[in-house]
This record gives sequence, C-alpha cells and structure tokens, in this order.
Amino acid sequence: MPSQNLLDQQCINTIRFLSADAVQKANSGHPGAPMGAAPMAYVLWDRFLKHNPRNPHWPDRDRFVLSAGHASMLLYSLLHLTGYDLSLDDTLNFRQWGSRTPGHPEYGHAPGVEATTGPLGQGISHAVGMAIAEAHIAARFNRPGYRIVDHHTYVLASDGDLMEGVASEGCSLAGHLRLGKLIVLYDANRISLAGSTALTFTEDVAKRFRAYGWHVQRVDDGNDLAAIEAAIRRAKAQRARPSLILVRTILGYGAPNKQNTFEAHGSPLGAEELRAAKEALGWPTEPFHIPAEALAHLRAAVARGQEAEARWQALFARYARQYPALAAEFQRRMAGDLPDGWDAALPTFPTDAKGLPTRKASETVLQRLAAAVPELMGGSADLNPSTFTWLKGQGDFQSPRHHPEDRQGSVGGEWGYGGRNIHFGVREHAMGAIANGMALHGGIIPYTATFAVFADYMRPPIRLAALMGIRVVYVFTHDSIALGEDGPTHQPVEQIMNLRCVPNLTVIRPADAAETAEAWRAALRNTCGPTALLLTRQNVPTLDRSVLSSAEGLRRGAYALWQSGDGTPDVILIGTGSEVHVALAAARQLAGEGVNARVVSMPSWELFEQQPQEYRESVLPPAVRARVAVEAGTPLGWERYAGADGAIVGLARFGASAPGPVVYANLGFTPENVAEKARQALKRVRA
Repeated sequence: MPSQNLLDQQCINTIRFLSADAVQKANSGHPGAPMGAAPMAYVLWDRFLKHNPRNPHWPDRDRFVLSAGHASMLLYSLLHLTGYDLSLDDTLNFRQWGSRTPGHPEYGHAPGVEATTGPLGQGISHAVGMAIAEAHIAARFNRPGYRIVDHHTYVLASDGDLMEGVASEGCSLAGHLRLGKLIVLYDANRISLAGSTALTFTEDVAKRFRAYGWHVQRVDDGNDLAAIEAAIRRAKAQRARPSLILVRTILGYGAPNKQNTFEAHGSPLGAEELRAAKEALGWPTEPFHIPAEALAHLRAAVARGQEAEARWQALFARYARQYPALAAEFQRRMAGDLPDGWDAALPTFPTDAKGLPTRKASETVLQRLAAAVPELMGGSADLNPSTFTWLKGQGDFQSPRHHPEDRQGSVGGEWGYGGRNIHFGVREHAMGAIANGMALHGGIIPYTATFAVFADYMRPPIRLAALMGIRVVYVFTHDSIALGEDGPTHQPVEQIMNLRCVPNLTVIRPADAAETAEAWRAALRNTCGPTALLLTRQNVPTLDRSVLSSAEGLRRGAYALWQSGDGTPDVILIGTGSEVHVALAAARQLAGEGVNARVVSMPSWELFEQQPQEYRESVLPPAVRARVAVEAGTPLGWERYAGADGAIVGLARFGASAPGPVVYANLGFTPENVAEKARQALKRVRA
C-alpha cells in the first residue's frame, strides 16, 4: 500500500491522464486545465465535497460547478472515478455523437453535472443563484436542532470566467448579499486560448474581489495539497462572506514542451507530448491507466456519501415528526411539484373598455401567486416601480447581517435570507444566470423582470435555460413601440422574434388582463423549459369574454377570438398582445362591409405548434388564404402564418420618440391600415 502522499499523487495523476487521454482519443478538447487543476479538484472532492455518487439528487449535497466548462474532462474523470453512473466507456466516447460526455458539461447528460457551462462566466453566476437558493431554503425550513439544509456551493473558475462581465455582475451581488457558503477555486494559470493573459488581463483580481466584499486567499503553488486544504478549511469557516481562493497553477502540468503555453489549452497534446508528460511524471504510458489503489481510494466517496445521506435521512425523519407540514412542503418543493389547487385563486378581470396595462394585470396575478406558491421568488433589474414584479409583504432577500439605515424600495415583510424579493440591481445578464442557478438548485421557481429591449442583455442565460430545460419565468414589460417617449433605444422591435428563435423557450404575449392570468398559469405549468412573458406598458382594454372566446384559449397558443359570421371566414386577422385590439377593430370595420372576418389571438407560437394539426387547422383553415398578421415588431417569421397571399403589418425599422399613440399611428398600427391590408389580400386571393 503506498503512503498517503504517494496515494494522493497517484490519484491526481489518474485524474490528469484520464482527462488527457480522453482528449487525445477524441482528437479534440482542452487538456491543459484538467492537468493543472487536478490537485485542487482532488483535494476538494476527496476531503470536502459532501455528495453521494449513488444519489446525485440528494437535496443536501454540496453543489460543484465547473464554470471553466472547457475543462469538462476533469469533471467527467472525477465523476467516473468517484463512482457515479458514468462508465469508462463513456469517457472513451468523449465529444462523440450521442455521448454522455459532451465537449462542455451539459445538465441532464451525465449524473453529477449540476449545470450546463461553456460560455465563460455563466457557471460562476449560476453558482451565485445556487447559493441564494440554499440560503433562502435554509431560512425557510431549518429549525433549532434541525439543519436539514446546510450545504456549500463550490466553483472551479478560470481566468476567462473572471474576465467576463457577467461574472463581475454576479460576484458583486454575491458579495453584497454575503453568501458565505459560496466558495470559488480560481484556477489562475494565466493562459488563455490566444496566449498569455498578460495580453489583456493584468488587473489585481484579489483586490477586485476584496472590494466586492469577498474573503480572498492565495495559494502560490497549485500542487501544494496541504495549502489548498488549509485554504478551503478557512473558506468554510467564513460564513459572512463568499470566498475566492486564487490558486496559481501550471496549464498542462507535466507536458515538457507545452506546459504553461497556450498550445496546451485548446488542443490535444499530441501522442508524443502526452507520452513525454507521462514519463516526466513517472506514469505508465499506456492510455487510460487507472491503478487499483487510486480507484479504490477515490471510490470510497460512495461509502462516505451513503453514510452522509443516511445521517441526513435520519435527521429529516425526526424533523418530519416534529414539523410534518414543513417536511411535506420541503419534499414537494424539491420534487418540483406545485401545491394542490395553486391556480384556484388566480384573479378574474371584469370587462373594461379603458382596461389596464398587462404589466399591471401581471402584478395582480403575482400577488395571488405569491400566497399560493411559496417557492415563487425573484425580482427585477432595478425596475420594480416599472415592471410591477414585487411580491408585496414577502420581504427582501438580503443578508441578515446587513442593516441599512434606509430601506427605501423595500416591499415590506422579512428582511433577510427568508425574503422572496431579490434586488438584482442593474445587472440583467447576471440576473438571468442567477435565476438559472436558483432553478438548478431546486425548491425555487425563479422569475426575473426587465424591459423587453433588455432581453438582449440576458440572451446567454436565456439560451442556457432553454438548453437545460429548466423552469424560469422571464417578465419583459414595455414590450413595443407603444411605450412612446423613451424612444427607439427603449422600444423593442426585433426582440420578440429574437426570443422566438430560441429552441425550447415558450414566448407568450397576452392581449389583455384575462390572457395575462392564463399566461402565468401556463408559465408555472411549464416544467420543461423557460417561459418569457411580454407585457405592455400602455393600457389595453379588458375584453368582454361573455361575447368573445374565453382567454383559456391561450393554453393552446392561439384561438379564434371573434368572427363576424358563421362558417369559413373570408379573411383572418392574426394579432398578438396589444395588436389584437387593433385587429379586432379592423375586423369590425370589415364586417360592416359584408366581409366575414375572423380575429385570431396568437399569444404563443410555441404553444400553438404543440397542438394537433386538426386544432391548428380549425383556427387557421388552410382554405383561407387571405390573412393579415399584426405585431408591432419585425415582420420576419410571420410568413408562416400569413402565407404567400397574405400581408404582415410589422415594423422593419426602429421606432421613434413620441407619445405611444402617435408612434403607433405614424407607423401603421391602426385599424384602418390593417383593414386595408385585408382588402388587398382578399383581392389577391380572388384575382
């Protein structure tokens, strides 16, 4: 049996060369970071990480996020070697079609992968959300003697992660919130894909993070296991501040000609260099060598994890006897199930010709949901007075150690980690990524809010949420040129269609208050991906649903709202959001001319496309070729519903600064213009 020091080195080299061999076999990947970061990863996983490889979903496990997603083989090696359901054959299939080991970690592909990472900066920001979720759920459920929620979130981040602006946004907020159970191991190898970081990144990262309010330590030798262990212990003792451990590593450690060069970063070492690295570190040269002693030591994680979870299960059983209602709620929330009857209290809205903004209707809906769905939690990017997305009386999520003299902007209730309103600040990019982390942690349904035009700032985390298939709700208000005087910088034109382009993102643009309530119902029911709600700043009439079709039609994405006659219509006017009202007025004009006009409200393309063909054709009969689509945004994409003979009333330009009705009128969003487009379409079809 080798000594502990020799066994440690054997385990580290097993991780190093399993990673490098897989990259070499794939002839693609990033060997340098796994080879340099293997010692710190080993210390963390062997001596600190609380996890059960036999149950990757144990609620009180520590979370490990590989923000440096290009080092994916490091994570896959750790998962295989510590006993997760990830075989050696899976690692041999690295980066291949249908593999469980894709080029960057993907949530849901392999057990133990906590988040999809790859775009740098996203993983560390996801981790901030996980730490927020842990703190909030602990505040909600823990009781004296029953710390059923007590785990850490660990991150392995790279130089590139800390260059990205989203990481700065997220880490600034984490420092403000004093998330003491967030620990980041910074793999400071000073090499990026294009060369030395000295080309672009010479700031003092340690000083920056101290300024954020983080506890910061340095380990000057990334191979010094004792120093790394001591630093992690000190970080765990810091409950009042998140921790950054700056570990100076050597990229591609052991490769005699390529270590510490960008050549080891993003390409296989090559057969000769890999052989030379193994020889330099005294390692057998055959590929995928896993010593029995190293595997046995690393696989001890299984027994440790099972014992740790068994202790937790015993604690939870006692907790359930003492606090049965809390225990049941905890289990329900962690399973992702909604409370029984949660939507029974959704408001109904009376007919009102003046109406109200759908953002204001959303506020009313949110207050009802806040009482019925305790896991609903979120906030805005410093825009609560405009997006109306506060949960009144539900408290602000702030550090309990933080006692500001001025709480202007607080919405009442608890001030601490038990609060459900998150003040994200002017940080849309981080807000999206943090919401992803909250959803990934479990037990939370996060929502965010900002103006629709700023969806551009959130595009990367929205894309990742859709890729992961997680439940996040994005509220985007001020959804069109109708917001008026703020002008084209704040008037979305291409954003709605841009959102529709994201696979697995459900986009809903309700037409009135009743549809807004249904939109929230659909969003919370959607457990397979995120949902974007597009809401108006301006008033829109609350439609008379005793005359028009029920707003429940929103659940199917599109429905026939109104028709002037029976049978097959002559023309179909399709609208979304505020433009449904323009289409309805135009249809009534046409009806006065003897035209059988149908108005289709189409709040969600995605929900509509999920419906059976029979239903879709009942709403949009193929025989009716005279169609007009109306939406105050780019016309691109509406061809699929308007058809070759139809017309699109859209916006192929930016807006203008003027009162909203004036902008609408000047850019053609009037009943008269829509009716004229319908007449022209009828002429083309009948010609």
